[in-house]
Amino acid sequence: MRGEPSCPRCAGRVRAPGLFSDTWQCDQHGAVHPMQPVLPPSVEALGVAVARSQVPVWLPWPLPVGWLFTGIAHAGDDVSGARATAVACSGPAPLGGFGELVLIAEELGVGLGARYAGLAGPDPGDSVSLYKPADAKLLAAGRPTPMFHVPEAPSDRAVFVGEARGLWLWAIVWPETSALMMYDELVLTDLRDAGAELELLPCGALSPRLLG
Repeated sequence: MRGEPSCPRCAGRVRAPGLFSDTWQCDQHGAVHPMQPVLPPSVEALGVAVARSQVPVWLPWPLPVGWLFTGIAHAGDDVSGARATAVACSGPAPLGGFGELVLIAEELGVGLGARYAGLAGPDPGDSVSLYKPADAKLLAAGRPTPMFHVPEAPSDRAVFVGEARGLWLWAIVWPETSALMMYDELVLTDLRDAGAELELLPCGALSPRLLG
């Protein structure tokens, strides 16, 4: 059974637009872009999400050896389209064991990235600064993108944040030691530009990280 939309910042219940408000409302956070229920990963589900997204749908492409696409979540409704996307992939960690990566693209103030990062949010605040050197760099749609480590994140994960295509880009990895993959200059593709290549994407089981 399909679940109900929720607040992207706290996962609480939201009220649909009605007589007294033309926006989705969370009792704690006010007007929000509702987070839609997470669906099991498949090429078909990903294609639908990509087609309606107003923001990038980032994924390392090609995926690192042994890694799989493990789900997508998004915040937005049928009127506005997706205003935030979170894409998960999983595979062998750099130091052995199992690693997970969630990449979030979002508009200012949505708060989905901060939620997955374990931060109060909604935005990264002082973690991103033009006056300090980047902690890591990646390529996003062919453009070098500085990424800044967020030290306030919980100890079980490593959180990096930057800007790509004028929007927030979050990269969150579990466990914290898997942060080593952020120093290998990951190459990200916006899946809205991938076309027929989406059909080649290997899928795994749904990542529990997207349900957090």
